[in-house]
Amino acid sequence: MRRTKRYPVTGPNSLWQLYTTVSFFKVMRNFIIIQIARYMPFLSVKNALYRHGLGMKVGETTAFALMVMVDLMFPERIAVGDNAIIGYNTTLLTHEYLIEEYRIGEIQIGNNVMIGANCTVLPGVSIGDGAVVAAGTIVTKDVAANTFVAGNPMQVVSKDK
Repeated sequence: MRRTKRYPVTGPNSLWQLYTTVSFFKVMRNFIIIQIARYMPFLSVKNALYRHGLGMKVGETTAFALMVMVDLMFPERIAVGDNAIIGYNTTLLTHEYLIEEYRIGEIQIGNNVMIGANCTVLPGVSIGDGAVVAAGTIVTKDVAANTFVAGNPMQVVSKDK
């Protein structure tokens, strides 16, 4: 089960109430930093933008590939351990705006984790040390350490790889 905090809304869907949950200026600042980082070819500069510009926790020698999309609203809720690889065009979400509520949760990614291209990591999940997430996987629940997962819906392929 994902660990998210739920906030009910009244009236139109929760996205119509976006700027009551997060400042417009924070969203604009984050958007600019994220767009620069998505195309940045220098990993050390990209990591510095994530750490200092967005408040993310990013480990040493972690590599975010080209076009990674981190959460626009709450990137400070993302923590990535040392020596991790986040694959091309992966999305890391810490929020969900739904019809009658919105949810916010942390993303914890351990050390030596490999996340393949075109994955989506949903809010409130943890990916343990040494885990491997295959390309195209939608991470909807926690991934144990040293586990290989794949698919949509996400399935465990092997443990203690």
